Amino acid sequence: MSTSIPRLSTDSLDDLYRELAPLHFMAGWNKPTPSLYPAPYKTYEPALWRYREGHEALATAGRLIDTSLAERRNLIMVNPMPGNAYETCATLVAAYQMLLPGEHARSHRHTPNALRLILDGDAGAYTTVEGQTITMEPGDVVLTPSWLWHGHGNEGKVASYWIDYLDVPLVQRLEPMFFELYPGGTQPPGPRVEDSPLRFPAREWQDRLAQASADAEGLFARRLRLDTPSLRTMRLEMCALEPRRAAAAVRSTANSIYSVVRGRGVSTIDGVELAWERGDVFVAPCWRAQSHRADEEAILFRVSDEPLLEHLGLLRKDAG
Repeated sequence: MSTSIPRLSTDSLDDLYRELAPLHFMAGWNKPTPSLYPAPYKTYEPALWRYREGHEALATAGRLIDTSLAERRNLIMVNPMPGNAYETCATLVAAYQMLLPGEHARSHRHTPNALRLILDGDAGAYTTVEGQTITMEPGDVVLTPSWLWHGHGNEGKVASYWIDYLDVPLVQRLEPMFFELYPGGTQPPGPRVEDSPLRFPAREWQDRLAQASADAEGLFARRLRLDTPSLRTMRLEMCALEPRRAAAAVRSTANSIYSVVRGRGVSTIDGVELAWERGDVFVAPCWRAQSHRADEEAILFRVSDEPLLEHLGLLRKDAG
């Protein structure tokens, strides 16, 4: 037995469009722009966040916001594109965070991957990951992969400052977002672990970067990839720049967040010049030509979504 399909009661295209709307259809032939685009949209903006401003704001927040009142005392770096309220770029978010001496940030776990670059503090600061207590010293990179319990503490004499990076925007878009607080608030710290696959001590990666071969793309003088198989969506690289070195321009479909570990310089992202110094953070969104120039010996820490795009066959690079 066949089922008849009711005919929409119109002989006018304009009336047809109006009748389609309550049925949750859109006439694909009537879109104002073509379905296929010659290049990616330029949605997110090149932008820079200054550490000296973030440091001052967090120092003030330390007097006003106790860790018992906030899940994390942090400053999220929000891309200035119109309508955005959270993301640093399409797939990643970065934030400055601070922990005062004697404080503990309660433990939790979530499906997004996370990591941090330590800016200032002493060896008294630590991250706990699944009960391991991992020391955090300036220049260290510490990982907290997806769905592992983690928290922070500071047993040192000075405040600890760092930069967080997470793939929260990606997970939010895909929707498998889960978050859970640790029962009782804070996972008890175990013995200190100096040698962990979740920690890249500054003294080790600096030695390796000094011996690294020249960057094949010519974007930097040398580039060192940190081995992070537990982070499937993010690539971590330390990038060395030399003063007065001619800089190549490259554009990529990857989104990149750069943090200044050392030195001063200027990066040009899609024609926008961003002057940076130690601790600053800037973003190079998808398909924006980028080049970097150092005024003195400099190191940039790059966090990108390259592994994700490689897996999907969407990574493309060319001369900018």
